[in-house]
Amino acid sequence: MAERSSTGLMMMMMVEPSPALALTLPAEVREKLAELELELSEGDITQKGYEKKRGKLLAPYIPQIQGVDPSLQVDHRIQASSQAAPPTSKHNKPRAANSRDERFRSDLHTEAVQAALAKYKERKMPMPSKRRSVLVQSSVEACTPPDTSSASEDEGSLRRQGRMATSSPYQPHPTVEHWFNRVIQGSSTSSSASSTSSHPGGRSHSANATSGSAATVLADLMAHTQLVQQPDPNQPKPEGVQMSPLHGDPLGVVTNWPPSLLASLQRWGTAQPKSPCLTALDNAGKPVYTLTYGKLWTRSQKLAYTLLNKLSSRNEPLLRPGDRVALVFPNNDPVMFMVAFYGCLLAELVPVPIEVPLTRKDAGSQQIGFLLGSCGVTLALTTDACQKGLPKAQTGEVATFKGWPRLLWFVTDGKHVVKPPKDWSPPIRDASNETAYIEYKTSKEGSTMGITVSHAAMLAHCHALTQACGYTEGETITNVLDFKRDAGLWHGVLMSVMNRMHVISIPYSLMKVNPLSWIQKVHSYKARVAVVKSRDMHWSLLSQKDQRDISLSSLRMLIVADGANPWSISSCDAFLNVFQARGLRPEVICPCASSAEAMTVAIRRPPEMGVPPPGKAVLSMSCLSYGVIRVDTEEKLSVLTLQDVGQVMPGALVCVVRPEGTPYLCRTDEVGEICVSSCTTGISYYGLPGMTKNVFETIPVTASGSPVSDRPFTRSSLLGFIGPDNLLFVVGKMDGLMVVSGRRHNADDVVATALAVEPMKFVYRGRIAVFSVCVLHDERIVVVAEQRPDASEEDSFQWMSRVLQAIDSIHQVGVYCLALVPANTLPKAPLGGIHISETKQRFLEGALHPCNVLMCPHTCVTNLPKPRQKQPEVGPASMIVGNLVAGKRIAQACGRDVAQLEDNDQARKFLYMQDVLQWRAQATPDHPLFLLLNAKGTVASTASCVQLHKRAERVAVALMERGRLNTGDHVALVYPPGTDLIATFYGCLYAGCVPVTVRPPHPQNLATTLPTVKMIVEVSKSVCILTTQAIMKLLRSKEAAAAVDVKTWPMVLDTDDLPRKKLPQIYKPPTPEMLAYLDFSVSTTGILAGVKMSHAATSALCRSIKLQCELYPSRQIAICLDPYCGLGFALWCLCSVYSGHQSILVPPLELESNVSLWLSAVSQFKVRVTFCSYSVMEMCTKGLGSQTEALRLRNVNLSCVRTCMVVAEERPRIALTQSFSKIFKDLGLSPRAVSTTFGCRVNVAICLQPNRLGNLADQGTAGPDPTTVYVDMRALRHDRVRLVERGSPHSLPLMESGKILPGVKVIIANPETKGPLGDSHLGEIWVSSPHNATGYYTVYGEEALHADHFCTKLSFGDTQTVWARTGYLGFLRRTELTDASGERHDALYVVGSLDETLELRGMRYHPIDIETSVIRAHKSIAECAVFTWTNLLVVVVELEGSEQEALDLVALVTNVVLEEHFLIVGVVVVVDPGVIPINSRGEKQRMHLRDGFLADQLDPIYVAYNM
Repeated sequence: MAERSSTGLMMMMMVEPSPALALTLPAEVREKLAELELELSEGDITQKGYEKKRGKLLAPYIPQIQGVDPSLQVDHRIQASSQAAPPTSKHNKPRAANSRDERFRSDLHTEAVQAALAKYKERKMPMPSKRRSVLVQSSVEACTPPDTSSASEDEGSLRRQGRMATSSPYQPHPTVEHWFNRVIQGSSTSSSASSTSSHPGGRSHSANATSGSAATVLADLMAHTQLVQQPDPNQPKPEGVQMSPLHGDPLGVVTNWPPSLLASLQRWGTAQPKSPCLTALDNAGKPVYTLTYGKLWTRSQKLAYTLLNKLSSRNEPLLRPGDRVALVFPNNDPVMFMVAFYGCLLAELVPVPIEVPLTRKDAGSQQIGFLLGSCGVTLALTTDACQKGLPKAQTGEVATFKGWPRLLWFVTDGKHVVKPPKDWSPPIRDASNETAYIEYKTSKEGSTMGITVSHAAMLAHCHALTQACGYTEGETITNVLDFKRDAGLWHGVLMSVMNRMHVISIPYSLMKVNPLSWIQKVHSYKARVAVVKSRDMHWSLLSQKDQRDISLSSLRMLIVADGANPWSISSCDAFLNVFQARGLRPEVICPCASSAEAMTVAIRRPPEMGVPPPGKAVLSMSCLSYGVIRVDTEEKLSVLTLQDVGQVMPGALVCVVRPEGTPYLCRTDEVGEICVSSCTTGISYYGLPGMTKNVFETIPVTASGSPVSDRPFTRSSLLGFIGPDNLLFVVGKMDGLMVVSGRRHNADDVVATALAVEPMKFVYRGRIAVFSVCVLHDERIVVVAEQRPDASEEDSFQWMSRVLQAIDSIHQVGVYCLALVPANTLPKAPLGGIHISETKQRFLEGALHPCNVLMCPHTCVTNLPKPRQKQPEVGPASMIVGNLVAGKRIAQACGRDVAQLEDNDQARKFLYMQDVLQWRAQATPDHPLFLLLNAKGTVASTASCVQLHKRAERVAVALMERGRLNTGDHVALVYPPGTDLIATFYGCLYAGCVPVTVRPPHPQNLATTLPTVKMIVEVSKSVCILTTQAIMKLLRSKEAAAAVDVKTWPMVLDTDDLPRKKLPQIYKPPTPEMLAYLDFSVSTTGILAGVKMSHAATSALCRSIKLQCELYPSRQIAICLDPYCGLGFALWCLCSVYSGHQSILVPPLELESNVSLWLSAVSQFKVRVTFCSYSVMEMCTKGLGSQTEALRLRNVNLSCVRTCMVVAEERPRIALTQSFSKIFKDLGLSPRAVSTTFGCRVNVAICLQPNRLGNLADQGTAGPDPTTVYVDMRALRHDRVRLVERGSPHSLPLMESGKILPGVKVIIANPETKGPLGDSHLGEIWVSSPHNATGYYTVYGEEALHADHFCTKLSFGDTQTVWARTGYLGFLRRTELTDASGERHDALYVVGSLDETLELRGMRYHPIDIETSVIRAHKSIAECAVFTWTNLLVVVVELEGSEQEALDLVALVTNVVLEEHFLIVGVVVVVDPGVIPINSRGEKQRMHLRDGFLADQLDPIYVAYNM
């Protein structure tokens, strides 16, 4: 042939015209052909040009077969030579047998991949960052020497490299530079993935690139991703005619054909007892034992007799004819297996061959157990050696494997079986439709089915194979395959007995040690037939150099059992290339196609049968993905080269049907599932009648709907088509089919492409698994590979990025996830391949533990719903009219009217809190107001009315005398929770100063807590700080100086030892509208805001709470809240003084050392009303969940609690409150006791659920139980409320936030137009009440934005009332319940803070909803927070488990957010527990977290940038 063309591009298939065709060609065409020959012989034209021109000349004259494209024709095995020759003899001259057509070169795929990659040189991708500890290979076996781990060869993995094995010298590719120069300011990694990577030949990146670069690359990617799927206008459509079913040759009639397989066994066993049947080899390749037909017959009889007569339970025979029996034999003991198999058949039992379970948790073992259980197997046969090696229980018996039924294990070795009496002989019946054996098969999803094969089908299959392969009596055959199932069983156990053949069985363990062993045995035994897989050919190529004196000339058939796999062609070609010199004839290679259901579907006949020559096809992969056959004429990179698998089996009728839906016949140029109607197929899936009907009783129909035949067909699960000369071509299997966006891709093809990127250099032993997972209504491709133990991070990402590019270029499909795992960690199938379904299961469960992962949702998720387009808003007036017309009331509600409530409230006559305290000190001086508990649960301090009053006086004197403060000065109170804080608060009021309560800095964490203290002191313009001596020292310490400028503190006074002086007079403010105190708090969005509370608002707040909660001097309440802001401060410092009840104070900080402190106190003091925060509730739920029994033994009893209120400024956390109620139900807590409250900056108490237990007579102010509704989360994103049933998809439970307080009015308004909204509409909650705050003292940094928060009016409707905007979204809903006054109850539902919401794809998302989904994704996710960064969604998860689980979370988080929220996660950050900042109310500080992420302060375990 001419020199090899260096391009390596495939050319369309051409054909030698046959002599008959040559004679029919017109004279001018023959002349032109002769001219071409001459040009070629004289070197005026290249071989390629010659073939192209010649193809054009011949194209019109080549007959079309079955409508297939003419160029899809036959590549003759004995091709014409390309040497110059006289034109006349040209068409008849045979080509040299070894000149191989350039188009089918094995290294082609590698070249195609390299060419594809060259196009992508400059694409950059972001490198994830990883903590050092995660870089350590987690697998202990990662460095096992090759010989031990090679048990892990995937059957399909190595042979695919046949395409690569002979590849041209590897070209060093231009480096794919680091994906992002620098992802965030500083490095986004505190780890080894250094941001200044310099590759050989690549440039080192500067370290100070802006943080924008990462964001912009990803944002660009998103912008260019088409998010709505469009049908491809250029999609190819099949154009051929409807195919007609294809008949195989008729089954020949043989006169002496036995009536059954057992009759054949009896015949050879008695007539030819010395004839060898099976030779078993040891791991050195030496023959261990040769079983003769006589021995097989007698030993099988012995076993049959023993099974039927010697096994009994309670004098009943254990087995009856037709019972199923498990055969558990190792792969190196074919003799014992064969005896057991035929022994069962003779005893009329049904053998179920399975793999030997090695551990209690083998991959797929549970499913095998399920099969055994459903088959009713009670007995397992095995060998003595195998039984000894099985895992044992303590009793010494074989352990029960997970999911397996209880089995009796019977050892079939000689000493355990008995000789039958002379008069006993097994029944030898004619082959019937009774089940002969059950072969197991694992489906794509991992479930295991048993395929039943009848005696008749077993016999007919042997008959058909004998005819197709031309088997004759006494032939020698070498078998490398698993003899328990598939072709290994058919050729090596069944058909051999039919034809008295001698089988040389080569164990898998020998192949691992010596891949050439099968070739050596062919040579030494002069075997006529060998049964192998492509992998075996590939392995022998790698080690053939040592062997010189081998001859394969004895072979008349080399059956390639997996010849249906598209990549087997490269193994066959490469093998022929090498071994042709050793006597292997090209025509000997016979690929075949088979499946467990249809058994052998087609096989290439040996040449002596006079069949047409074999064919090859070069097909366009793009067209194949649409199920259309087009020969690739444009020399593209993405092509699939196929070899035929021969003709269909004798006696079979074959057709090709559409794989999905009704089985319509395909057109001739369409790929479909091959169906077989024949007496040689399996009968059913055992015990699965529905699936059986679908697979074994398919009735293919024509386009008009009429059945093709009256015989049922069996689906073979092979995808293919019928080509020229009625040859069958297979393009893939249903199990490997992945339908992505309507296009079909084959897992094996994707594997071949991935391996071609850098064959054998990176992937450990070629172990790659490709499967699809369903995410967001479409299949997504996942590639998992084992990386070599010595691979660096750099290598990994280089390889991953190139694999993505190669697959994208060649298959035009995006990979959703690419994961690398340490060597030897993927689950193994019995013969060492990768257990795909188990790998997929681990991926979905987050148990794969990859060491590198790359997700590409942006590029491959193309079916997201369209982004929401904001419509121009309907005006508020139209809204009101619309609501009126629809009969909807305006959404407003109010608490009871304070003015009309008569009560004996003595405190009402006082305008100021300081007056109330003075009055109580005189009226009830010794009445205890406060009781503070320490961590041990003992009383740390108490305060009666008079004690508090006197202490407050001393503070006031100190402020005036030592501090020389003026009226109206602001004073910061920096105290730990306790009575000192309360006393100094009233001391400030006595002195006419304005108190500001500030949480003291944490001594162990000054760097982050002290700046907040400093900021509040500065922003509140405090002129003095009151505190304890200990904190005063801390504020001026060296450590404090490192965090803030300690010289700029205002005057600091400690109040530990104050002189006992009487205050001359208590300050009286001139008007109640004057400022009483400032309430500072940091919102969840990170804004520090101080609100002004007037004396009037303070008194109104206390009165409202007193009325709602029925607080009297005789009551005790327990408070476990922080006393620094909001409702916590009011309950701690104000309410007891106003209402006179006793408050038991439990500082939440003390719970860290004694979790049960709060609940023990509630029980000890028999408290009816208690308040806590979500963080306290969570602490109790997590810390005491398993200790309720211990608490009961300590007499903790919560049956006294009528109301436990959670103080919060957020949506009620239903899951937490429910689990709290559930856990402590055992301690007497009523399920109705827990309720929620709602307050915010503008009004600290809008809703409080009062105590509701007790009978109706004393219900008083009690209202109905809080209601829960379910809303559609998708509607919520569009700012709409749609109520749905519980449990419906996308439903979100919302709990009412409590009953609206007396004197409070609430309305729902549109935040943009400020118009009122109707009932059950989502809008901003506005509030009007006498205890609203009067305004922000200062909002740090955002003053202008909040001007209208406190005094805003509706744009339509009631335009007079002044409202305060809460900044929270919610809705009101009138319920069927009535409250105490008989009015219908209006329930307020809080959905979330407006400032917190994420605007993504035109919709409004609440972080908590996304976080709830993420936390559910994996058991090791302890907490989660989300925020946005340059339009990307960033998800931070806390990992509560080993760091090797970190990378498992990336895919799970991405999946769940896509599935439930239709959002693509941009960045996944995995951090340690406790990294997500949470404030004292238990709310996540997402903006602080965002700042920490951008400043690279999170010390993440792993940061993944999704592409």
